[in-house]
Amino acid sequence: MSQTGRLSDVLVFTRTTAYRHDSIPAGQAALRELGEEHGFTVETSDDPSVFTATSLAGRSAVVFLSTSGEVLTPDGRVVLRRWISDGGGFMGVHSAACTEYDWPYYGELLGARFAGHPDFQPGTVLVEDRSHPAMCHLPPRWDWSDEWYDFRSNPRRPGVQVLATIDETGYEGGGMGADHPLVWCKEAGAGRSFYSSLGHADDAYTDPDFRRHLLGGLHWAAGC
Repeated sequence: MSQTGRLSDVLVFTRTTAYRHDSIPAGQAALRELGEEHGFTVETSDDPSVFTATSLAGRSAVVFLSTSGEVLTPDGRVVLRRWISDGGGFMGVHSAACTEYDWPYYGELLGARFAGHPDFQPGTVLVEDRSHPAMCHLPPRWDWSDEWYDFRSNPRRPGVQVLATIDETGYEGGGMGADHPLVWCKEAGAGRSFYSSLGHADDAYTDPDFRRHLLGGLHWAAGC
């Protein structure tokens, strides 16, 4: 967690060993611009060797931006787990839920794993907690277009705060039923984990509401 009480230094990790989203450069640019606007530095990398105790020391948050597949070395897993347990902030975006399937801790950290999605299409996001900094600027029903991820299990459980769901009656192909979480957060040891399944398309990252959603998630994860 940020020891300064403010967002100061963020690592954005974008490695993929499976599907790679074309929107990753747009996401990197958006996070850099948010850093410039709000006074924090952003380092982007797809090199797993960046996960060392020295590299993570003093960082406010680590973002897995549309990562996929197995992206960390065994040593990197140990370092990331220890850093989060000691108070680090983690934020996963979109296909971060399609990542590190072979590492049980990562599934626990994120809260749920990707199962599939229908075609990209419009839908209505139901904002469940408008007191959260990632959600407070959004209307109770937010019209948005995205890949509406289904998950292997529902993340709603004790210790997980669901922030938004999707109304499955408003689009084609939903597979989770009446309670279909999209955004949630949780404590992780002394650290925090925030996950948003949104962010498939390039133009999401130029949308002011979505950028504020990411910024609020970062602030929460970092404990600011």
